[in-house]
Amino acid sequence: MYKIFIALSLALTTALPALADPIPLSSLTNYIRGLSSAQTTFTQISADGAVSTGKLYLRRPGRARFEYDNDGGLVIAGGSQVAVFDPVSNQPPEQFPLKRTPLNLILSRSINLANSENIIGHSGDSELTSILAHDPKAPELGTLEMVFTGDPIELRQWIMTDETGGETTVVLGPLESVDTLPNSMFNITREIEARQR
Repeated sequence: MYKIFIALSLALTTALPALADPIPLSSLTNYIRGLSSAQTTFTQISADGAVSTGKLYLRRPGRARFEYDNDGGLVIAGGSQVAVFDPVSNQPPEQFPLKRTPLNLILSRSINLANSENIIGHSGDSELTSILAHDPKAPELGTLEMVFTGDPIELRQWIMTDETGGETTVVLGPLESVDTLPNSMFNITREIEARQR
């Protein structure tokens, strides 16, 4: 389940009503750039229908931590890598370059959605806007859809769809800004060492 979380990208699965123009990509870019340290809850619905809940911590650029309530699973982005800790495995976590995962679209230092070759769709209206992304250099990773609400702009959901059409949906609670999040929360090496004790 956790491997699916990283390996998939996003897909636009439903058409949004065209009541007005979608939120401009420049405004969405400024919103993501403005995210520094934040936390929220999330609910993940996997392709097989399994539902997981947990807490998400973000520290841009480059850092995220998904703590799963159900079984102690953990996903950490830090140091240009993403590590997936499987609580039922004695093996080291699977690791992937951050730039090859959907998280890079949110965590990248130099984000510019309006000029990104990864953006292949932009639809909706001023109340609900969706952007669709994929990596043209790695189409096998699938697609990623990010859904934003307007007034104020807020990221509320993403949908990762793999090459077979399997979808993993992550629904976010309201993002709450926090003063700071410690480096240790996003230190993959430290987490590995702590689990070996």
